[in-house]
Amino acid sequence: MTRLLRARDNRNQALVEPRSGRLALSYFNLLRLQSGESFTLRVDGCELLAVVFSGSVDIRVGDQAFERVGRRAGIWDGMADSVYCGTRRTVTVHAHRDGTEVAVAGGICSGDFPPFRITPDEVEVVEVGSVATHSRRRICHVLGQNGSGRAGHLLVSELYCDSGCWSGYPPHKHDNERPPEETAFEEIYHYRFRPETGFGAQFCYEEPSVGWAPEPQVVMTRHGDTFLVDRGYHPTVTSPGHDEYIFTILVGSHQRSLVQSFEPRHRHLIGTIPGIDAMRAKFK
Repeated sequence: MTRLLRARDNRNQALVEPRSGRLALSYFNLLRLQSGESFTLRVDGCELLAVVFSGSVDIRVGDQAFERVGRRAGIWDGMADSVYCGTRRTVTVHAHRDGTEVAVAGGICSGDFPPFRITPDEVEVVEVGSVATHSRRRICHVLGQNGSGRAGHLLVSELYCDSGCWSGYPPHKHDNERPPEETAFEEIYHYRFRPETGFGAQFCYEEPSVGWAPEPQVVMTRHGDTFLVDRGYHPTVTSPGHDEYIFTILVGSHQRSLVQSFEPRHRHLIGTIPGIDAMRAKFK
């Protein structure tokens, strides 16, 4: 299965399912609903998080109801309003406005966690990088440390990258479980641009092992595309004149704490890019 999924109307069916392709642990769906429409889903064996991109919805998780979730017209209009849907429960999303869009992120989970709401003021924001280093971005942790003890190995954030800047930089990876240096996580990137004509580039490559490594992959990313990171270093960049948004799903193989391993030949850049240490701390 290819790492790059081009933008398309998925008709409310999962774009990524566990054990169905390149990723073994991760789930991703985009729900698009008009006013009065509802959609019901159940993903056994997964914990789920419903993040309202735009519009307002009621979300019923089993016998528990969360009303009027969603306070923004679109992803560029403030922090997300979300519901952690837990595990082993049927989820129904009912839209109150036309053009409603809800992202559903998930990951394999053996535990049983009850649902809870995450309001915009509970989203933790970390500023990383600078204009001078062409690396300025904001990472908005929707499900991060606020899920400690209340969720499994699922981490979800919204990343806002400035025009012409890099994120996921210095290049890092998280495909091996060797704490405290690195922990194993799959990752999904879903891209949006402002204006929508924007584009970027996604890199994915591995270090040579005994003198050999797979051919590095570099793809052009456009509005609505999705990229699957199963392994390797994966920095990304957006073109000048376009702001970039990345909806990020991380699922840990063995634990909730994400520890990134930076590429050795670029590790010296950690000290030149502001906020790297704060970014790393928020993922733990």
